[in-house]
Amino acid sequence: MSDTADLIDAGTAAAIAEGRHGDPFAVLGLHEIGGKIVVRAMRPEADSVEVLDAKTGRKIAALENVRDGLYAGVVPRRKNRFDYKLRLTRGGESWEEQDAYAFGPKLGEMDEYLLGEGTHDNLWDALGAHVCTHEGVHGTHFAVWAPNALRVSVVGDFNGWDGRRHVMRRRGATGVHEIFVPGLGDGTVYKYEILDAHGNLLPLKADPVGFGAELPPATASVVRDLDGYDWSDAGWLKKRGAKQRIDQPISIYEVHLESWRRVPEEGNRSLTYLEHATMLVDYVRDMGFTHIELTPVSEYPFGGSWGYQPVGLFAPTSRFGTPQEFRQFVDACHAAGIGLIIDWVPGHFPTDQHGLGRFDGTPLYEHADPKEGFHPDWNTLVYNYGRTEVQNFLIANARFWFEEYHIDGLRVDAVASMLYRDYSRKEGEWVPNKDGGRENLEAIAFMQRMNTTVYGADDSILTAAEESTAFPGVSAPVDAGGLGFGFKWNMGWMNDTLRYMAEDPINRKYHHDKMTFGLHYAFSENFILPLSHDEVVHGKGSLLGRMPGDDWQRFANLRAYFGFMWGHPGKKLLFMGGEFAQAQEWNNETSLDWHLLDHASHEGMQRLVRDLNTLYRATPALFQKDHQEDGFRWIDGGNAADSVFSWVRYGEAGETPVLVVANFTPVPRTGFRIGVPHEGHWDEKLNSDAAIYGGTDTGTPGGARTDAVSMHGCPYSIEITVPPLATVFFQLED
Repeated sequence: MSDTADLIDAGTAAAIAEGRHGDPFAVLGLHEIGGKIVVRAMRPEADSVEVLDAKTGRKIAALENVRDGLYAGVVPRRKNRFDYKLRLTRGGESWEEQDAYAFGPKLGEMDEYLLGEGTHDNLWDALGAHVCTHEGVHGTHFAVWAPNALRVSVVGDFNGWDGRRHVMRRRGATGVHEIFVPGLGDGTVYKYEILDAHGNLLPLKADPVGFGAELPPATASVVRDLDGYDWSDAGWLKKRGAKQRIDQPISIYEVHLESWRRVPEEGNRSLTYLEHATMLVDYVRDMGFTHIELTPVSEYPFGGSWGYQPVGLFAPTSRFGTPQEFRQFVDACHAAGIGLIIDWVPGHFPTDQHGLGRFDGTPLYEHADPKEGFHPDWNTLVYNYGRTEVQNFLIANARFWFEEYHIDGLRVDAVASMLYRDYSRKEGEWVPNKDGGRENLEAIAFMQRMNTTVYGADDSILTAAEESTAFPGVSAPVDAGGLGFGFKWNMGWMNDTLRYMAEDPINRKYHHDKMTFGLHYAFSENFILPLSHDEVVHGKGSLLGRMPGDDWQRFANLRAYFGFMWGHPGKKLLFMGGEFAQAQEWNNETSLDWHLLDHASHEGMQRLVRDLNTLYRATPALFQKDHQEDGFRWIDGGNAADSVFSWVRYGEAGETPVLVVANFTPVPRTGFRIGVPHEGHWDEKLNSDAAIYGGTDTGTPGGARTDAVSMHGCPYSIEITVPPLATVFFQLED
């Protein structure tokens, strides 16, 4: 038996055995000391440890338990480095393992440089848990950024959640810690155990760049191998850019996967990714929407947040299946010709102990000052956009979803809260920027860099901002001073028009401007008209429930409103359930009320939305110039007395124009003359009052031919019947 002092000094042994040593790779594993080859292993679960020749399996040496499961021993000299394994015995059982401390680092110098600089575009290739073969051995490589930690360990069932067993190697000044653990693979459950700079043990942390997670309420990360998926969407990706331009029809169906449809026969469970890949995709294709937008799918601990308080930004939620099954869902969307947008939340993160908050014992991802780092509306933490590593983390995450999951767009949540330092804060509760203003200059720079990066990598994708203020240039190019988003949600249009629709028709003439005001700024941004989940929660009721009048009038109002929306400049977005007039306010814990489709009025609403999408996609005048002033002309936007609105939509040269007439009173207008700018026959293409939708079938069947009677500043006019509470589309025929 060797003298213990020759194997390891007492202070170092104590630090290793107590999990306080910050550089275990300098101690554990194989080292040459004073001309001797010494192997040390921290294996407190074993009664004995032996060193074996990895090639022959022969025993080379037995190690001595020098302190609390820290084993050490001298190996007969062969050469400075050789391949070995450990044989461990406990009770009557023995097993063999590769030693994690026998392996060198996996991250390269370029990784270190880019991580330190905060410019690692493929951050997820360096950090996180990667199943791989390293130095000829299969296992998993773990890497995490924790610059202020005294010690970081990866823990899990594989080591009895003992933070002394797999203490990680610190990589220079980058603050990154890494370790390769042989034998681990897909499905391994793990967390990080961290000692802060003062030696305090922190709550176990999930991996910020973990690719999988346990099913909530469990909170550990799960190793997921992202390699090996055989994508079949090359054809879609090739034509995607042409389908997502601002001159194309974009009609988005917003979905909360957990509550779209459930299986009552199986405990009311939600559908899986694979079930959505058939049921949801088939439904959306049948309804004529061009895109699905998902509320956030990044792993989130609290279901009641709907995903808007994510912890695992790199992990598709395990609620519906595995990452590979989520890829199959994306593939199915693309096979059906449907784009997939996901909601992305770079504005804040929850305070859950296993999350990013004070990750290494310091405010690493968030600001130290709660006036900057705490969000009062949501009791969440705000990212420190001025820190390059945090910007890198978020921007790499945006790229990750495009690269690894082939998504087609990101809708960025709560942009207004990011743009202004005083958002939802009272005087004295916020910190001005360096110029003394309220704008969050760092967040603005972050969004510009994010859009520049993702569009620079692939200009066929889209980004959209949920932004509720008048901040200029949200969808303007970065080189023109804008934020660089492809689209912006038109929150003003949504708020104004819903307020108008809530009015009793007899009072609408006093609120006429709420329907016309949006045209004063409709072409200042690349707008999406959103009727999102936010409009059917928190006591607001359903869209149908917000309509006034008796049962017939409520349905007619909503049909007319949908017609107004589809005829109005701007891309379209409708939250699930709205298309068939869900009667109750949305509840994230139950399914939509699909049984309502047994009733003609609800089925008629669904048919209308399907037909609106069909007309929209087939009629260039309704989308080609959504964001150009010359694509829109008021015929009569001032008829407040009758609450009738009329306008013409134009496409590119050679495309036939479309006349839209909307009547928001229950009074039919017979013999109604309206000016038109072009001579010919104007055919009635869609009437929201048609009997097949639940209406009275009042209208102008067959359309109307122009008369040489000037009106509304037009050289011609037509005489039509305008149905009650309805929107009608007419198209000029050659």
